[in-house]
Amino acid sequence: MRKVVIIGAGHVGSHCGYTLAHSGITDEIVLVDVDKDKAYAQALDIADSVSFCERETVVRSGDYKDCEDAAIVVIAIGEARKPGQTRLDMLGRSVEMLKELLSQLSPYKISGIVVTITNPADIVADYVRKGLGLERNKVFGTGTLLDTARLIRTLSEESGVSRHSIQAFSLGEHGDSSMIPFSTVTIGGLPFDEYNISKEKVLEATRQIGMTIIEGKKSTEFGIGRALTEMAACILRDEKKIMPASVLLQGEYGQYDVHCGVPCLIGKNGIEKIIELPLTEEEQEMLNRSCEIIKQHIETASQD
Repeated sequence: MRKVVIIGAGHVGSHCGYTLAHSGITDEIVLVDVDKDKAYAQALDIADSVSFCERETVVRSGDYKDCEDAAIVVIAIGEARKPGQTRLDMLGRSVEMLKELLSQLSPYKISGIVVTITNPADIVADYVRKGLGLERNKVFGTGTLLDTARLIRTLSEESGVSRHSIQAFSLGEHGDSSMIPFSTVTIGGLPFDEYNISKEKVLEATRQIGMTIIEGKKSTEFGIGRALTEMAACILRDEKKIMPASVLLQGEYGQYDVHCGVPCLIGKNGIEKIIELPLTEEEQEMLNRSCEIIKQHIETASQD
């Protein structure tokens, strides 16, 4: 059964549920939240919208026990990022909430894939994987998937080329130290350097877009909802697509014991292969710096 449980029925969780319901890739979507009335109301609202979809999907509220037979469990708890606040600034509060969540999940055996969205994304993915005691292929975060969507949009706007003809990835932290391996970017099949586009402008735009959205409307929701749905489709349909995810690295890119965003082949078993892009020396150094920042905060989370 293609059942997806979303823990956290706020802006992000509810939009993930809405987008999943309209994609038609799931049989059942269950919203779980400490505010049970909110989860129930969100589920009712999404369920109403399904009346206009080609394919019917059951949408309801539930509890943590629903995670046992879910194909995918999405963790979207947390507070919205505030203007001027980095994702790393959210660590303390996120860890508090995750401790409580993991204690609630401990009685249940989770056999499906766990995808985390909660910020700071990379540290949270690591914390949840350790807390659940699952293999690295089964617990990972959306990481730089949304950063990559923003990158491709920016490159399309700067080059005038359709997004569908652009191949590019954002790597590292889902945050202010993310990096772009421009040496691997192709636009219409041509290398990035064939276009007169500022690397600094593209990198700054990719990093800043999230905060621009938050300053304007207090939260991000649509982009991450679609990103999660694309990732869920890879798992439920065994699509074997390559997209960024925040996965535990154990030697890949010369890194150990750190979650960060890298391209992965994703299918029914979750992360089925980590793709190692050929980075230049400068790009590798940028990725190393990003991973070091993540590692420092993983250590902080483990002490809380």
